[in-house]
Amino acid sequence: MEHFTPVSSLIGGVTIGLAASLMLLLNGRICGVSGIFGGLLHFKKGETLWRFSFVAGLLCGGVLLLVFHPQSMDINIPYSGPMVMLAGLLVGIGTRMGSGCTSGHGICGVSRLAPRSLVATVTFLASGAVAAILASQLLGGQT
Repeated sequence: MEHFTPVSSLIGGVTIGLAASLMLLLNGRICGVSGIFGGLLHFKKGETLWRFSFVAGLLCGGVLLLVFHPQSMDINIPYSGPMVMLAGLLVGIGTRMGSGCTSGHGICGVSRLAPRSLVATVTFLASGAVAAILASQLLGGQT
Protein backbone atom coordinates (compact mmCIF):
# COMPACT_ATOMS: atom_id res chain seq x y z
CA MET A 1 0.00 0.00 0.00
CA GLU A 2 1.81 3.03 -1.26
CA HIS A 3 -0.65 5.75 -0.36
CA PHE A 4 -2.74 4.48 2.54
CA THR A 5 -4.60 7.42 4.06
CA PRO A 6 -6.67 6.17 7.01
CA VAL A 7 -8.09 9.56 8.02
CA SER A 8 -9.17 10.50 4.49
CA SER A 9 -10.54 7.00 3.97
CA LEU A 10 -12.53 7.18 7.20
CA ILE A 11 -13.94 10.59 6.33
CA GLY A 12 -14.88 9.37 2.85
CA GLY A 13 -16.56 6.25 4.20
CA VAL A 14 -18.52 8.18 6.80
CA THR A 15 -19.60 10.73 4.18
CA ILE A 16 -20.77 8.02 1.78
CA GLY A 17 -22.64 6.22 4.57
CA LEU A 18 -24.27 9.44 5.72
CA ALA A 19 -25.30 10.35 2.17
CA ALA A 20 -26.79 6.89 1.58
CA SER A 21 -28.64 7.03 4.91
CA LEU A 22 -30.03 10.49 4.21
CA MET A 23 -31.16 9.41 0.75
CA LEU A 24 -33.09 6.52 2.28
CA LEU A 25 -34.50 8.51 5.21
CA LEU A 26 -35.43 11.69 3.35
CA ASN A 27 -36.30 10.36 -0.08
CA GLY A 28 -37.19 6.73 0.62
CA ARG A 29 -34.79 5.65 -2.11
CA ILE A 30 -31.75 3.41 -2.26
CA CYS A 31 -28.66 5.35 -3.24
CA GLY A 32 -27.76 3.13 -6.19
CA VAL A 33 -25.98 5.29 -8.73
CA SER A 34 -26.66 3.07 -11.75
CA GLY A 35 -30.38 2.98 -11.00
CA ILE A 36 -30.53 6.71 -10.42
CA PHE A 37 -28.65 7.42 -13.64
CA GLY A 38 -30.64 4.81 -15.57
CA GLY A 39 -33.85 6.47 -14.44
CA LEU A 40 -32.81 9.60 -16.32
CA LEU A 41 -33.23 7.68 -19.57
CA HIS A 42 -36.94 7.11 -18.85
CA PHE A 43 -38.71 10.39 -18.18
CA LYS A 44 -41.33 10.09 -15.46
CA LYS A 45 -43.08 12.98 -13.79
CA GLY A 46 -41.52 13.75 -10.43
CA GLU A 47 -38.48 11.56 -11.08
CA THR A 48 -36.25 13.53 -13.40
CA LEU A 49 -35.29 16.58 -11.33
CA TRP A 50 -34.00 14.76 -8.26
CA ARG A 51 -32.15 12.21 -10.41
CA PHE A 52 -30.55 14.95 -12.48
CA SER A 53 -29.61 16.85 -9.31
CA PHE A 54 -28.00 13.74 -7.83
CA VAL A 55 -25.91 13.04 -10.95
CA ALA A 56 -24.99 16.73 -11.30
CA GLY A 57 -23.85 16.72 -7.66
CA LEU A 58 -21.57 13.75 -8.34
CA LEU A 59 -20.06 15.52 -11.34
CA CYS A 60 -19.71 18.82 -9.49
CA GLY A 61 -17.96 17.04 -6.63
CA GLY A 62 -15.40 15.69 -9.09
CA VAL A 63 -14.89 19.10 -10.67
CA LEU A 64 -14.42 20.74 -7.27
CA LEU A 65 -11.89 18.10 -6.32
CA LEU A 66 -10.04 18.73 -9.58
CA VAL A 67 -9.99 22.48 -8.91
CA PHE A 68 -9.01 22.41 -5.22
CA HIS A 69 -6.97 19.20 -5.02
CA PRO A 70 -5.72 18.45 -8.56
CA GLN A 71 -3.03 16.02 -7.40
CA SER A 72 -5.80 13.63 -6.35
CA MET A 73 -6.74 13.27 -10.01
CA ASP A 74 -3.20 12.48 -11.11
CA ILE A 75 -3.70 8.87 -12.14
CA ASN A 76 -1.92 6.67 -14.62
CA ILE A 77 -3.98 4.02 -16.41
CA PRO A 78 -1.67 1.46 -18.01
CA TYR A 79 -4.31 0.33 -20.54
CA SER A 80 -5.41 1.75 -23.89
CA GLY A 81 -8.50 3.90 -24.31
CA PRO A 82 -10.43 1.16 -26.15
CA MET A 83 -9.61 -1.33 -23.37
CA VAL A 84 -10.88 1.08 -20.72
CA MET A 85 -14.06 1.68 -22.76
CA LEU A 86 -14.59 -2.08 -23.11
CA ALA A 87 -14.14 -2.47 -19.36
CA GLY A 88 -16.71 0.27 -18.73
CA LEU A 89 -19.16 -1.40 -21.10
CA LEU A 90 -18.73 -4.73 -19.33
CA VAL A 91 -19.28 -3.07 -15.95
CA GLY A 92 -22.47 -1.50 -17.30
CA ILE A 93 -23.71 -4.86 -18.59
CA GLY A 94 -22.89 -6.50 -15.26
CA THR A 95 -24.71 -3.74 -13.43
CA ARG A 96 -27.87 -4.39 -15.44
CA MET A 97 -27.56 -8.17 -15.01
CA GLY A 98 -27.02 -7.82 -11.25
CA SER A 99 -29.90 -5.36 -10.87
CA GLY A 100 -27.63 -2.85 -9.22
CA CYS A 101 -24.13 -1.56 -8.74
CA THR A 102 -21.59 -1.38 -5.97
CA SER A 103 -23.24 1.66 -4.44
CA GLY A 104 -26.72 0.12 -4.37
CA HIS A 105 -25.69 -3.38 -3.32
CA GLY A 106 -22.33 -2.82 -1.64
CA ILE A 107 -23.18 0.20 0.44
CA CYS A 108 -26.94 0.30 0.84
CA GLY A 109 -27.79 -3.38 0.53
CA VAL A 110 -25.01 -4.72 2.73
CA SER A 111 -25.78 -2.14 5.42
CA ARG A 112 -29.37 -3.47 5.46
CA LEU A 113 -28.05 -7.07 5.52
CA ALA A 114 -29.96 -7.86 2.32
CA PRO A 115 -28.95 -11.41 1.28
CA ARG A 116 -29.11 -10.56 -2.43
CA SER A 117 -26.77 -7.62 -1.89
CA LEU A 118 -24.34 -9.67 0.18
CA VAL A 119 -24.07 -12.23 -2.64
CA ALA A 120 -23.81 -9.48 -5.28
CA THR A 121 -21.04 -7.67 -3.40
CA VAL A 122 -18.97 -10.83 -2.93
CA THR A 123 -19.47 -11.52 -6.65
CA PHE A 124 -18.35 -7.96 -7.56
CA LEU A 125 -15.21 -8.27 -5.48
CA ALA A 126 -14.31 -11.74 -6.74
CA SER A 127 -14.97 -10.79 -10.36
CA GLY A 128 -12.89 -7.63 -10.01
CA ALA A 129 -9.97 -9.56 -8.52
CA VAL A 130 -10.10 -12.18 -11.30
CA ALA A 131 -10.38 -9.49 -13.99
CA ALA A 132 -7.41 -7.56 -12.56
CA ILE A 133 -5.26 -10.69 -12.45
CA LEU A 134 -6.25 -11.72 -15.98
CA ALA A 135 -5.66 -8.23 -17.33
CA SER A 136 -2.27 -8.12 -15.70
CA GLN A 137 -1.22 -11.55 -16.94
CA LEU A 138 -2.76 -11.47 -20.42
CA LEU A 139 -2.34 -7.81 -21.30
CA GLY A 140 0.84 -7.04 -19.42
CA GLY A 141 -0.73 -4.16 -17.48
CA GLN A 142 -0.21 -3.28 -13.87
CA THR A 143 -2.76 -4.17 -11.23
